Amino acid sequence: MKRRTIRTVLRTGQRRCYDSEGREIECASTSQDGALQPGVGCSGDRFEPREGVALDNLTGLMWTRDANPAEFPLTWREALDYVDRLNRQKHLDFNDWRLPNRRELRSLISYQTRNPALPEDHPFENLFMGWYWTGTTAAINPAYAWYVHFEGGRMFYGKKDQSYLLWPVRGSGSGVLAATGQKRCFDSHGGVTPCSGSGQDGGFRAGVPWPTPRFEEAGDAVVDRLTGLRWLRSASLTEGPVSWREAFDSVKELNAGGSTGARQWRLPTINELESLVDADRHSPALPEDHPFREVRDAYWSSTSSAFEPDWAMALYLMKGAVGVGQKKGEHFHAWAVSSD
Repeated sequence: MKRRTIRTVLRTGQRRCYDSEGREIECASTSQDGALQPGVGCSGDRFEPREGVALDNLTGLMWTRDANPAEFPLTWREALDYVDRLNRQKHLDFNDWRLPNRRELRSLISYQTRNPALPEDHPFENLFMGWYWTGTTAAINPAYAWYVHFEGGRMFYGKKDQSYLLWPVRGSGSGVLAATGQKRCFDSHGGVTPCSGSGQDGGFRAGVPWPTPRFEEAGDAVVDRLTGLRWLRSASLTEGPVSWREAFDSVKELNAGGSTGARQWRLPTINELESLVDADRHSPALPEDHPFREVRDAYWSSTSSAFEPDWAMALYLMKGAVGVGQKKGEHFHAWAVSSD
């Protein structure tokens, strides 16, 4: 059967496999992220260092090589103002810097490394092991904005009047990162504000635009026309939360049952799960026109945490957050995806 092309989901960078105790194991027949490594990757050197900046040859985005140009944590409003000031000063000869949206900032994460969770060949300097702001507001509470932690690759949201770091980005990308879906802009108190000149994700809407309709139903499956992935329409393979091992077992039973045709289902990577998120929505954080049934609050991915390999990455779908869970605990649900 012809394999579908994954268009706008990056590989996570994970190359190794781990059991529920966190011990490294052979990847063969595990169906883990490190074994299959699905997604869009870079065939050559990923980063191209230049004077003060680095071009990401995978995404087409350009980042400051100094990963902490402001030197001190700033509130979200101060971070937006700081980037505006960089543009007025033509920082490093450019005047189109912006706060990255949540998908752009996550694109730098490698789930094979930790402290920092960046690709091993990265050229960046002055990176702090802490939270970095994005230009994307948290739809579940617009007084908060999304931030990413570069110690291990988690993504959650922080109150906009609290202080965190910033990392400017510029460029329109190379067509491998999808837009986040955020269309509105908000002030620091969560009130709706005009997007023009705001410097926010809802104003730029950077990334590959979503097709209309985004989803196409195909029997028991749903094809995401944005990413090329095929998802099981029923978004829960088990009656309740399961352990990480049980999540893999539930997908194995699905394939063995033969009721879903010849395609091979698998547990999605954390990047594949996150690709479903609509940053303009919550509870669940799925596009308004989604056709999925039995949507649950949180899901296991096939991606282990490199920070603590007896934990695995998970998507909190009600919020749209990326976190972790201990593999042996019955914490999350299982959802199946296919590239076939």
